[in-house]
Amino acid sequence: MEKTKHFLQLPNSESELISQLTFSQPGLYESFSLRGIIVDRVEPGLVSCTFKVPPRLTDRTGNLASGAIANLVDEVGSAVVQIEGLPMNVSVDMSISLLGFAKLGDELEIESRVLGQRGSYYGTIVLVRNKVTGELIAEGRHSLFGRHNSKI
Repeated sequence: MEKTKHFLQLPNSESELISQLTFSQPGLYESFSLRGIIVDRVEPGLVSCTFKVPPRLTDRTGNLASGAIANLVDEVGSAVVQIEGLPMNVSVDMSISLLGFAKLGDELEIESRVLGQRGSYYGTIVLVRNKVTGELIAEGRHSLFGRHNSKI
């Protein structure tokens, strides 16, 4: 175990450089999974989006894949606590209840709210609903941690 820790550990100079990296352009993963999402409303502690289920995110039965739902919970749950100019928070825990199905072409409403904050630890809830029927497709709880240096 100690050999593995030693092998994976970066020298301090490299560790500092890596901690200062920022990514302003979405990568392939984000482009693939979030393409088509529309942000409808942003308020302190609230992000509301709409998303039409595309063919690339459906499973073999034509439903929105559970992994795609998990990704939406992760991304929209993170967005509600994101502070512009600071690094993204790290997901600590996610719990997702899959309560219904979304079919190819269904329009979804995704709403994320902050449940609370204690220090650098945030809790959010994400609700995924069918926009036409109001049916709850999924409910996700997302915990995040972010350690940000003061700019004072």
